[in-house]
Amino acid sequence: MNRRISAFALPSSALVALTLMPGQAVAQLQAPRFTSASNPVLVTAPPDTVVATERPGWLPPLASAIIPGSGQLMMGQERGALYLAIEALLITRFFALQGDGRQAADRYRDLALQVARQPFNPVIRDTVFEYFEQMQKFIESGPFDTDPGAALVPPTDERIFNGSIWRLARETFFTNPDSLPDPGSLEYQQALEFYRRRAIGENFRWSWRNAGLEQDLYRQSIQRSDESFRQASQYLGLVLANHLLSAIDAFVTVRLSRNGRTVHLNSAIWKRKNGRMQGVVSVAVGF
Repeated sequence: MNRRISAFALPSSALVALTLMPGQAVAQLQAPRFTSASNPVLVTAPPDTVVATERPGWLPPLASAIIPGSGQLMMGQERGALYLAIEALLITRFFALQGDGRQAADRYRDLALQVARQPFNPVIRDTVFEYFEQMQKFIESGPFDTDPGAALVPPTDERIFNGSIWRLARETFFTNPDSLPDPGSLEYQQALEFYRRRAIGENFRWSWRNAGLEQDLYRQSIQRSDESFRQASQYLGLVLANHLLSAIDAFVTVRLSRNGRTVHLNSAIWKRKNGRMQGVVSVAVGF
């Protein structure tokens, strides 16, 4: 009867499974897929046979945890090159996505400064991300105070950002948000304080009026930046998974080889017909 020791999924595109059977143990790694125009066979490692060595048993797993594949190469296993190749591809993609995200972020911040905020003579370019996020939802922030006198009178147009904040303040503190209480009342003062903390002041006022095309480009840049950073986080997770998998591989190999069992390994990366690359490591352990 087959006895499954462990099976777990790595983020998005990697899969590992280890199964023990009466005659052998078989493990398979489904490596992340990448698009490439290279030759059909990119990496092919011949079968390896691993036996116990005199080096400390903790050294190969530790080395593989730090640099994937290094522990395998220390033990003379050519599949260590596969871990290193995967690491290089993942890290390259991670930094490329980080660069795309920063470039898109600079683009939408420049659009905000040079188009939407330019009529109000801004002196500060950057602030919290929530501010830029609201700029894609509202056509303008609107004035902070509509009364030229000493009293603070928020705008009531709910189509602009500050007007929507004042509406939220009234709904939060007034019994009837459409009926204003006495300005000296407690609930009115609480609503004003709520508005002061959340409304956009004159230093960061914006307007996309007569600049609909630029606002569309602004939205696209924010989405591009968010998507690039999200994908970069996923690739970082795959990098960490590659470190973990390489360390586990080295640990299991050391333990099995020291018990007098031989480990036969094959690894390969090839290009499929759909243009994607696929890699496989197969392990057979003799009992």
